[in-house]
Amino acid sequence: MKLLRVGTAGAERPALLDQDGTTLRDLSGQVTDIEGALLADGDALDRIRAAAAAGELPVLEGGAGQRVGPPLGRIGKIVCIGLNYHDHARETGAEAPPEPIIFFKAPDTVVGPDDTVLVPRKSVKTDWEVELAVVIGRTARYLDSAEDGLAHVGAYAVSNDVSEREFQIERGGTWDKGKNCETFNPLGPWLVTADEVPDPQALAMKLSVNGQVRQDGTTADQIFPVGEVVRYVSQFMTLYPGDVINTGTPAGVAMGQPEPKPYLRAGDVVELEIEGLGRQRQEFKDA
Repeated sequence: MKLLRVGTAGAERPALLDQDGTTLRDLSGQVTDIEGALLADGDALDRIRAAAAAGELPVLEGGAGQRVGPPLGRIGKIVCIGLNYHDHARETGAEAPPEPIIFFKAPDTVVGPDDTVLVPRKSVKTDWEVELAVVIGRTARYLDSAEDGLAHVGAYAVSNDVSEREFQIERGGTWDKGKNCETFNPLGPWLVTADEVPDPQALAMKLSVNGQVRQDGTTADQIFPVGEVVRYVSQFMTLYPGDVINTGTPAGVAMGQPEPKPYLRAGDVVELEIEGLGRQRQEFKDA
């Protein structure tokens, strides 16, 4: 299933994208929101599937003309994996890390897939990163295997891990300074339940800036695949339903380009997509 949340910021309604790929079905009679508790409730998900198959879900009033918000409400934590693609490590001159690099984004960085993204004040190195987002569907702690890690994934989504490289690298401390600026994590448009993604290591990914393709990769190039990432992270923290893991980005970020590096400015338009998971489009403006 493709689950989403539609409406003005803070007042989104739960919806389902019909199999025709265009019609939105209202889920407010089935659930109050799309959140971790829903992903952890197999019976509730089965009821939604059955209602959809029986044609019992009403068409969402207003339909596709409404704003699409982040597809997940009440996000617990956002765990991010750095340098997780072989080609991205090469373009930045870094060695492939022996273990996953972990940093965090605050849940309040999350915005809808087509919402405006703000270039921070005094920023000169705002960058893009198309990423596969993993949403946890079962509580995960001290998992034993990558297969077990995959079994704890509830859904997948498109994420743009927007980054300010000067803040991240040149201002001291951890990466978090360059990762947590407001609007720096567009997410969606949908949550695609794990049963519809049989192999998360076989997804094409693409990002363009002002119509020019900048990233054109595949999750097959991940250094640490999804199941191993979930297993590894569970050794250091408990993952709960509704937690998100951004699993890294392929080559093609501005930081990896020759000088003058094409960092983002107000007026730039970024479009990104992952095979089967939908598309995003953001216009960048000054904060």
